Amino acid sequence: MEPYVIGFDIGGTRVKSGAVDRAGTIRADGVRPSGYALGPEGLLDLLTDETARLAGAMGLPPAAIAFGTSGAVDPAVGVVFLPGKFKGLEGFPLVPRLAEATGCPVTADNDGRLSILAEMHYGKARGHRWAMTLTIGTGVGSGVLLDGRVLRDPHLQFGTQMSHIVQQAYGGRRCLTRARGTAEMLCSATALTMQVRDALQRGIPSALSDAYFEDPRHVDFRAIVEAVEQGDALCRDELEHWKTNLGWLLVSAVHVYAPEIIILSGGATHAAPLFLDDVRAHVNAHLFRFPPGEPVPIVVSDLCDHAGVLGAAVRAWEMGG
Repeated sequence: MEPYVIGFDIGGTRVKSGAVDRAGTIRADGVRPSGYALGPEGLLDLLTDETARLAGAMGLPPAAIAFGTSGAVDPAVGVVFLPGKFKGLEGFPLVPRLAEATGCPVTADNDGRLSILAEMHYGKARGHRWAMTLTIGTGVGSGVLLDGRVLRDPHLQFGTQMSHIVQQAYGGRRCLTRARGTAEMLCSATALTMQVRDALQRGIPSALSDAYFEDPRHVDFRAIVEAVEQGDALCRDELEHWKTNLGWLLVSAVHVYAPEIIILSGGATHAAPLFLDDVRAHVNAHLFRFPPGEPVPIVVSDLCDHAGVLGAAVRAWEMGG
């Protein structure tokens, strides 16, 4: 059998997994629910079970395992700084515990950094030396390629922190950084969802009103996108506000990192036909960049929902040979 590695993408609502060969083909995959209440031991059990399931499907154990998640991630430990996002996970030795449970080499990295690794090896950053990724889902993640290198700093966070750029210093919801008006609070899929729910709670008419008052969880990003497509005035208005915030975030990203290309991924990109053209126009109308008037390509990843898994696989291959 051909050797393979296992990549895990640990998100705020789901854990995605994949058995990946050297060519970047996902030979088997899976999705399991996650969330704050899962806890470190629960997450360890989930990753161990998924490793066994994928190994059974492949007929042999993986050469190595890697996982990505948000926050400051030590490759030998796991998440070492992520207060409040996952219950009890900060500082939990997930890397050595998973290695002990599976008998495989294990490493870890920030999920935004893994997204740019995936694009470098398998996606739209190939052929570029200056590029960045922005993942838009439960939160916002970023990864940066500078002159052909993905840099790692002693604080474990370089290039991964666009979510914590402060865009509106006053008002709005509080971020885990204790700031208000960060990109995470304004530009994630969750941000749009909370904007719409807040308006519905205040009685603004919408096709989603009945669903919201039956159960607020019925109003999620997908429901909002469907309402926009059906012409709902509230959802259209909130989407306009959201995509303007996203546009300003990308303007800042270009000014900070000077990418030749910006690659968007994550669950929100399934709605790209509703926002991408306007975001491109906004960004390229507000750049201070040489040569003047030269646009920065903003594209949707071909890897989309699998970027995190494939980026983790790149790290696993680096470890597993």
